[in-house]
Amino acid sequence: MIHNVTIALLNALLLAMSMGWDILWALILGFILSSLIQAVVTKGEMSHLLPDAGLRSIATASSLGAASSSCSYAAVALARSIFRKGGDFTAAMAFQFASTNLVLELGIILAVLIGWQFTLAEFIGGPIMIALMVLMLRRAMTQNRLKIAHDEAARGRQGRMEGHAAMDMSVKNNGSILTRALSPKGFTAISHFFIMNWASVWIDIVLGLLISGALGAWVPHSFWQSLFLAHHRLGSALVGPLIGPLVAIVSFVCSVGNVPLAAVLWNGGISFGGVVAFIFADLIILPILDIYRKYYGWRIAALLFVVFYAAMAAAGYIIELLFGMTGLIPTQRHATVAIETISWNYTTMLNIVFIAAALVLIWKFMRSGGPDMLRMMTTPPSKNHGQDHHHH
Repeated sequence: MIHNVTIALLNALLLAMSMGWDILWALILGFILSSLIQAVVTKGEMSHLLPDAGLRSIATASSLGAASSSCSYAAVALARSIFRKGGDFTAAMAFQFASTNLVLELGIILAVLIGWQFTLAEFIGGPIMIALMVLMLRRAMTQNRLKIAHDEAARGRQGRMEGHAAMDMSVKNNGSILTRALSPKGFTAISHFFIMNWASVWIDIVLGLLISGALGAWVPHSFWQSLFLAHHRLGSALVGPLIGPLVAIVSFVCSVGNVPLAAVLWNGGISFGGVVAFIFADLIILPILDIYRKYYGWRIAALLFVVFYAAMAAAGYIIELLFGMTGLIPTQRHATVAIETISWNYTTMLNIVFIAAALVLIWKFMRSGGPDMLRMMTTPPSKNHGQDHHHH
């Protein structure tokens, strides 16, 4: 009995490590690109740029969110900060959606682990989901509900990654984006954002790999096929976007950490739209729903859950229809969830190259006061003695 349990645990762990090795270079590349963008895009004027829920504000919120590339917890904290400083509530929600679902690292990992079609679906489905969410919130967030949300937000209850959300280390000068990125200050800022981003999501990445390894190794393929009605094309398309977010809610995994689990679900038979809805659902996992309760009160938190779930599921249905009509839904289900052995191939070579790049950034981070900033990252801004955390 003990032997069988040990073997099962080892199989799950090996599967998780295999997926981790396969996506390591893509994770590092994604975080480097994300850090470069964050280093030249300032958060300072976000509240002033998002005064209402009009088309221009929503487009600005989505662009800023995609550029900020936060973990789910930091995105939610920053959205509340925007709202407390006078930004529009709906625009702030659009910002947090874009900050976790329209980011480069997510697209790269999707392409490596599942397929380029899912990356395309992310960048097409994300704006669709945001548009649906905006339309629903415009009707649902009455003046009375906005007042309730604002009063609750003003109480300043702490969630997670508050310090990370408050930090703005971007390089502020009049030079071009390339000039700022290549300057000594820009290199320092990139190294700091790179480590901060890793520090904010590594738990979710590890959890995602472990949960995916366990489900991939222990759950029979027949269970997934039955759950997702894999042998009924219409039934699978109908239940996929409804079940996908529910699996995300109880998995507790957010940010890019849910991509390995998406690969397991895809191999198990969930519909294409179901995978998309699952990926988008990182903002309604149980810990984040509890943070909404702390930030805005339980009534607004419940409303946000209903609106977000509906927008995610609807976006999944629309993507299923669009990609089905254009023939872009993959016909094979061979997402990468395991490699036989680590061998000398392109994955190994890319991992070596990007590990070396990561070590350079870590060296710069350690030499430029990074550890002190890292300690502040999880500390609420009010406890940091009034420091504004700008990069100097």
